[in-house]
Amino acid sequence: MCTLAAGDAYAPEPPEAELGACAPDPSFTAEAPDPEQAVLSKYLSRRFLIASEATERMVSAAYDAAHQVGLDPLLLLAVISVESRFNPIAESVVGAKGLMQIIPKYHRAKLEGLGGEQALWDPEANIHLGALILQEYVYRTGTLEAGLQYYNGAYWDGRAQYAQKVLGERARLMEVVREDRGA
Repeated sequence: MCTLAAGDAYAPEPPEAELGACAPDPSFTAEAPDPEQAVLSKYLSRRFLIASEATERMVSAAYDAAHQVGLDPLLLLAVISVESRFNPIAESVVGAKGLMQIIPKYHRAKLEGLGGEQALWDPEANIHLGALILQEYVYRTGTLEAGLQYYNGAYWDGRAQYAQKVLGERARLMEVVREDRGA
């Protein structure tokens, strides 16, 4: 039996054929990240103590979902900030799950289209579904503020505290983007 000292240990390189789908594609070239998304990713990563790659993925998903449903991506990022603090496995005492804190029992039909309740733990699916729900509520109620209140289950709060909190967070994110543009 051969023993190796800690500094001598190594993992042999597998033959390229064994790597299969995991092997890097030599023809792949990564797109340069959108500067605004990069700034927001860096800010959110630091603020919420999240790995930069995970934050970049969530920010990109928010931009994609916002574009698809016609909402402001900063609004979606603000909702995520308030709802889950960018914790993809967040779960509330009332059963709201994931980044955008979606309550499964109220959105069964939409969840079935995504493969069921497990989709709530996938950050991209959760953001996409949350964006669809928020867009529907804004449309249904007629205003952004009322849609946000409805999203939170606080439609009857005359002071609109939830909406004000989300819009305040959105304003902070807008300031981060503005500061970077001015620098």
